[in-house]
Amino acid sequence: IAGSHTISHWLVLDGHSYFIIILCALFLYTLQPCSTFTLSSSTPLSLLLLPLLYSLLFSLYFSFFCRIPCNFQALQPLFLQYQASAGEKKKVLIVNTNGGGHAVIGFYFAKELLGSGHQVTILTVGEESSDKMKKPPFSRFSCWGKTVWGEPADIGKIMEGTAFDVVLENNGKDLDTVRPVADWAKSSGVKQFLYISSAGIYKPTEEPPHVEGDVVKADASHVAVEKYIAEIFGSWAIFRPQYMLGSGNNKDCEEWFFDRILRDRPVPIPGSGLQLTNISHVRDLSSMLTLAVENPDAASSNIFNCVSDRAVTLDGLAKLCAQVAGRPVNIVHYDPKAAGIDAKKAFPFRNMHFYAEPRAAKEVLGWKSTTNLTEDLKERFEEYLKIGRDKKTIKFELDDKIIESLKVPVAV
Repeated sequence: IAGSHTISHWLVLDGHSYFIIILCALFLYTLQPCSTFTLSSSTPLSLLLLPLLYSLLFSLYFSFFCRIPCNFQALQPLFLQYQASAGEKKKVLIVNTNGGGHAVIGFYFAKELLGSGHQVTILTVGEESSDKMKKPPFSRFSCWGKTVWGEPADIGKIMEGTAFDVVLENNGKDLDTVRPVADWAKSSGVKQFLYISSAGIYKPTEEPPHVEGDVVKADASHVAVEKYIAEIFGSWAIFRPQYMLGSGNNKDCEEWFFDRILRDRPVPIPGSGLQLTNISHVRDLSSMLTLAVENPDAASSNIFNCVSDRAVTLDGLAKLCAQVAGRPVNIVHYDPKAAGIDAKKAFPFRNMHFYAEPRAAKEVLGWKSTTNLTEDLKERFEEYLKIGRDKKTIKFELDDKIIESLKVPVAV
């Protein structure tokens, strides 16, 4: 249905339209000569209901046979949701990284897939006995599907005799790492291949936000991976995330702000603090991926910015973190060059406008963002307190160097 442009032009009537049609039918009925029909106490109920019957038939006629153009894009999400609920259940393999901010994607994706009735196996890079696997999100994987451990290069041996409909590659950043997984998936008959790339491959632009189709950095390692996947698979999709938050995330982003706010320290932000960025809750990423699995034809051969649909300034993020912590915030701005500081080491976000828009996911998959920074930061702050990070000793050498260059007093 979603691919039919003819059907897309059917008239969709709302409650107001039906009401007007009924009123018109009743009005026309009352114009009939009195000799045709006269009301009395003995009039059968069936005759009294005739006007309503005629009006309903009239409205149904217009609903199904009138060809008045309507906005099909607004209806497409409904068609996709229907297809997803009625579609076949898939066997999905998630090849998941054991480090960085992307690790938590596999956990949320597995959780959502299982909740929708699909089968999930997670291949986590590394060894089961390592200390890292005892911490979130890795310690939670066994609760959401079958989990195995190993190296992507050995995927053929690890998954020998097992067939999958879909593979999500959420580990490799370069072709040497991804190729063994992609080649195995191709040779074993996998129907759909999904890859977690990065929105960091876009070239800086004077017209933010980044949208799918914008120029990418030719030397970015993810670019070669994306090209290879598009060449060997018939059904594929690429996802480019940015910064994310969610329970179990082990990438210090919002925690960086909490560390300083709770210790009454200045929060040093490079530049003006008005730089725009994008932070998405991981459930947004997992819901987008799940829609791709359940609507492979729609998702095929597409690149999706895997982000929420709102931007936030760096100063705004600091203020939101202070708000959920119930503490004041002292933001100070600095020039990294003047302070003799490498901003990449001193600050967890890019010192520039860096945000993308999920245009393709909305138009192609009918996806909607659910990220609410204030509420989602509350979740992260509760977790921050739960693990006792507010009580830990943290060194602020780079901060101190920045603050010294600005001559800003620091609470002891």
